[in-house]
Amino acid sequence: MTDAARWGAGAALAIAIAIGARAAGWLSATGAAAAAALGTVAVGAGWGWGVLLVAYFVTSSALSRLGRPERERRTAGRIEKGGARDAVQVAANGGVFGIAAAAFVVTREPAWFVLGASALAASAADTWATEIGTLARASARSILTGRVVPAGTSGGITAQGLGAGIAGAAFIGVLTAALGMPRGVVTAVVLGGVFGMLLDSVLGAGVQSRRWCAACASATEQRVHRCGERTDLRGGLSWLDNDGVNAASTLGGAIAGAVLWSR
Repeated sequence: MTDAARWGAGAALAIAIAIGARAAGWLSATGAAAAAALGTVAVGAGWGWGVLLVAYFVTSSALSRLGRPERERRTAGRIEKGGARDAVQVAANGGVFGIAAAAFVVTREPAWFVLGASALAASAADTWATEIGTLARASARSILTGRVVPAGTSGGITAQGLGAGIAGAAFIGVLTAALGMPRGVVTAVVLGGVFGMLLDSVLGAGVQSRRWCAACASATEQRVHRCGERTDLRGGLSWLDNDGVNAASTLGGAIAGAVLWSR
């Protein structure tokens, strides 16, 4: 298949998957558009890139449906976004992967594959840890202070969530191995993914904006609480939300994976 044909086939496949995900409620309209663009670039870089992205997206979306009513009950009024992912969320979780794919198209340097796969492993690890960890019976604890925090609090971790996150990074690693990548690449991708997940928790607990609803006497990430009241900043950086933390952690995972691979 020629490059032009692969780009065309990739665009058609990406659009079809995005439309299906939109119909299933996994993506908003803007999220579907962003996902279609990301998928097109991924397949343009090579079918292996497309396989990684599709596998990540399907498994992460399926996990988000697992125990969703209970998860929403536990995190109600706390997290900023829920439900269908919008374009910002797609970019935060897949933007580094997309940039790496585009760079690979131009340069064909293998380092870009390691960067991209490590970024995706970090995103998968964080997503799996969040979706599974929020349902854990044990109380979540802040990764920085060790204090018990409500389920869904950024920077809160559980043993169940950590195990799921490691499994998410390993899942991407297994796929890279199935694509014929050498052991050094697979190891770097998995470790980069785990590093990105831990970085996400540290940033979430340390510098992500933390807000307070005086009307409900409740901690939250929402600028306008579900009750309709504007919330007050109680810690962290006012401009850094969960999407920003996700973007930073995927970039950190990508860099960590590339550094480990190059040594």
